[in-house]
Amino acid sequence: MELLTIILLIIIGILAFLLLKKERVLGIKTDENKTEEQVKVIESKDYRKNIYDLLNYIPEGIIILDKSKKIIFCNNSANNWFQIKLNENISGYLRNPDLLISIDKAFDGKKVTDFEIEIRNQAVLRLNITIYLDQNNLFFDENSCFLFIRDLTEFYKFQQLKSDFVANVSHELRTPLQSIKMGLETFENNPDIKQNSEANNLLPVMISQSERMENLIRDLLSLSKIELQEHIRPTHEIDLVELIDYVIKTYEKILSKNKIKLIFNKIDNCKIIGDRDKLIEIFTNLIDNSIKYSDKNKEIIITAKKDGDLIIISVADQGIGIPKESIHRITERFFTVDPSKSRSVGGTGLGLAIVKHLVSQHRAEMNINSIENQGTTIDIKFNSIYRIEFDIYCCSLIFNTVDVHFCSMLRNQMFHNCQT
Repeated sequence: MELLTIILLIIIGILAFLLLKKERVLGIKTDENKTEEQVKVIESKDYRKNIYDLLNYIPEGIIILDKSKKIIFCNNSANNWFQIKLNENISGYLRNPDLLISIDKAFDGKKVTDFEIEIRNQAVLRLNITIYLDQNNLFFDENSCFLFIRDLTEFYKFQQLKSDFVANVSHELRTPLQSIKMGLETFENNPDIKQNSEANNLLPVMISQSERMENLIRDLLSLSKIELQEHIRPTHEIDLVELIDYVIKTYEKILSKNKIKLIFNKIDNCKIIGDRDKLIEIFTNLIDNSIKYSDKNKEIIITAKKDGDLIIISVADQGIGIPKESIHRITERFFTVDPSKSRSVGGTGLGLAIVKHLVSQHRAEMNINSIENQGTTIDIKFNSIYRIEFDIYCCSLIFNTVDVHFCSMLRNQMFHNCQT
């Protein structure tokens, strides 16, 4: 987004200069008592034409709409992508409900966030769109709406290549690693090896490190897939209490072995729209981290609560905590507060990075609070299913349809922008 920001700043600077120039020209009317027609002639030196020429040199696509969403200008880049005819409705080129609603919001003076859409014409395009309302009538004599369009297709192709590379390398590493593990297990069960004190000291370390490497390969593959699919919206109804109960049961033996007590404070009607497998991975990683970095005879407390339309799940432990200066980095891949501790417990430094991406895919919010040597609390805020059902109802009113499946599809597409 840095390039787009720079371009926008340049455009704004030029517009400011031209506005001042325009004001000086209009000032002639007062100073020299020019007639209104003469002022129009002077103004028709047409600073707007100069700006249009400038916009045609910008590699990002720019489309300008009037309030009825008709196209009143497009630059060369946008025209090359869509073969646009002026005075036609934007919906004929960008068939995206999220875009149309965001344009209406912009004309109403509401803040509109950037978003990404996929267009399938002769080729598939992945586009990032920023919407800007021209309230000062810089380009036309009425309010108009700008679409700044950035082509991310090549970026996503690179992401796919990166994902394929990670998958191939992981596969090539996994096969010999399995052979190494099998060999180590054979040595471990060999009575002659057991009599060798040096081998007895080395074998547990080698087995532990091979398991850590296996976990690292698994997490790398998982993170690579998650990053590639982050734009895909979950669509299933999930009961979070039932799901967390399921995850807790898989940890009963480990919790007992580590003498850690896990308490789950539940609530009723704890339903969201989500992906079951990915939600399981979120809470598996959070509980796993809490166990790894907590001493024996400590507690892990999971709390479900509601705050308006939000469902908040908190996972709090009494572990080693995170230094204040490291909290903002804790979700970075491979970042660990204490590398030696992480290695000793089999950590890969990817657990919270995976959680961050999965939370983002669910259009949820994650907050981390921690006090060193006292513990860490991680809150995840989800939209409740009742909020989502209300959004679907709003979609049915907007588009004048009772087709629940259609409205649900629209709502899922607008998951991150739909606000009451």
